[in-house]
Amino acid sequence: MAAGPGRSATHGAAGRFRGDLSTEQWWWSPELHALLESTPGSLRPSVKALLSAVHPDDRAAVQEALLTASETGSPFTRQHRVVRADGSSHPVLLVCEPEVGLHGSVTALTGLVLDLTDSRPGAGEQLRHLETEVEQLRSAMASRASIEQAKGILMLLMGCGDQVAFDLLAHISSHTHRKVREVAVAIVESASGRSPLPDDVREILHDACPPARSTV
Repeated sequence: MAAGPGRSATHGAAGRFRGDLSTEQWWWSPELHALLESTPGSLRPSVKALLSAVHPDDRAAVQEALLTASETGSPFTRQHRVVRADGSSHPVLLVCEPEVGLHGSVTALTGLVLDLTDSRPGAGEQLRHLETEVEQLRSAMASRASIEQAKGILMLLMGCGDQVAFDLLAHISSHTHRKVREVAVAIVESASGRSPLPDDVREILHDACPPARSTV
């Protein structure tokens, strides 16, 4: 692994990651591999590998933040330093958005690491880029959490598997002209008793569910 001369070749880059807490399987985007100076396939992504790139003085705080997020489901944003192969340290911003399952437990950690090497006062474009990345991530995580919860409800209701539950969400979406996330939120809200299920969604679910299970 060799660091590029002069300015970082990844300045302003944002690398994404996702770690499944049940399987301990982690995924890094090519941008994150580049930011941490690892070649995809040469290093197995993991929380240990992620922490190993953190500056020793920052490592304990980052590890504690990740642990707290995995236990409480609380998102966080933290600036720290990464150490490159040539020994130089560079500032990055870590944004973590936990995924919460149907029963409230944290199922995965998803987020991004943004290279702040060239960040400086007045760098408005980079700050706007960061804000956009964070907002997109949080929006995606909110959608994913709702969809996962709705899938769990449908799996219990219909006695079906994960893929069938998602296919049903997609079917309802296409026939009611609602986004999949909107359908998922409606199902979750109805199951929690916070709001009634829309009539068009209810009709499709009634037709899809086995008679003995048709209780939505």
